[in-house]
Amino acid sequence: MKSVFSRWQLAGDHLLAWCALLMGMAVLAMAGCSSSPDKPAPKALSDYQAQIKVSKSWAVQLGPIASPLSSQSAAGRFAVVTSTGLISVIDPQSGSEIWRLALDTPVSAGLGGDGQRYAVVSRANELMVVAEGKLLWRQKLPALSFTTPLVAGGRVFVLTADRTVMAFDGASGQKLWSQQRSGDPLVLKQAGILTTFQDSLMVGLSGRMVAMSPSNGVSKWEMTIGASRGTNEVERLVDLVAGVSRVNQVVCARSYQTAVTCIDAAKGSNLWTRAAQGHVGLGGNDNFVFGAESDGKLFAWQRANGQVAWQTEAFRFRGLTAPVWSDGELVIADDLGWLHWIDVQNGQTLARFQADGSGIVMPPVRFGKTWVAVSKNGLVQAIRTE
Repeated sequence: MKSVFSRWQLAGDHLLAWCALLMGMAVLAMAGCSSSPDKPAPKALSDYQAQIKVSKSWAVQLGPIASPLSSQSAAGRFAVVTSTGLISVIDPQSGSEIWRLALDTPVSAGLGGDGQRYAVVSRANELMVVAEGKLLWRQKLPALSFTTPLVAGGRVFVLTADRTVMAFDGASGQKLWSQQRSGDPLVLKQAGILTTFQDSLMVGLSGRMVAMSPSNGVSKWEMTIGASRGTNEVERLVDLVAGVSRVNQVVCARSYQTAVTCIDAAKGSNLWTRAAQGHVGLGGNDNFVFGAESDGKLFAWQRANGQVAWQTEAFRFRGLTAPVWSDGELVIADDLGWLHWIDVQNGQTLARFQADGSGIVMPPVRFGKTWVAVSKNGLVQAIRTE
């Protein structure tokens, strides 16, 4: 077991503090998931020739925010929730708060929303839905959840740690359906995949990607992306992690510390799979799929065939977020609080900005010429590019 845990330790404190063992309905912290005193030192940033001008536009201070919480951009609004349950909806152009609501309960998953309704899951296993600064309804869930709820089509969808998918009416909170799948007893305390593709709900269940009907949860197709391996439950851990890259009908996803796979989501067929030792999601454009390994290597794979286009070791052991591609710019953030703009053709640095020394807790979000970044201490900043 010692050798297994030493491999986990390469992922860094921001991942290892979050792994957990699911036994029945309980999630037990694993002693082997503690941080290592021998964790490699982050690689120092090298000199570069700036080709993009970046500057801070505004900043808003909220409370501490921890993984696996995420932000939400919809209807021209930026929304985020703190670990203590403070929801803030912000105008991304000015930084002014549109509204805020203190739920006064610690949050384990969220924030998901459509610009009108927003959903979070509390550590007490309650799904809570709010709108315009008011709590609309709450529902008790059968298990913990670490995956951001999906709010779409007037419904709220939830993925719990016992691999149950549920749908609720967004207005009333009435449960519409529930589907549960069996899986390995080990689950990551990390956000999984819960998203949409055309008229399907796409869910990561253990190592499988499943396309469900959003009206009743019936499976349309499913395919294995990550396969269990090893001789014990730790080594056999297989989960799909949040953050997919979607271009037209090609959806690319990562299975934890195992592989990156691109599928034809219209047909439910595998296009290619490449071994990859990472634990954060993917970004991408028409030509490339971008991903960060757990040791900080940054890769670009050809979207068409999965061949490596380039890789860089400039960010080794810096604790990278998932890369984000938007409107001609590729950005990745790190655990030391820096945002990096990357040349998609060769992986070279085009610009960088230090947002906050506490570290960036989630991938940045693009609004026009502004990127919004959120740090672990709850500092929300807008960085403008020229």
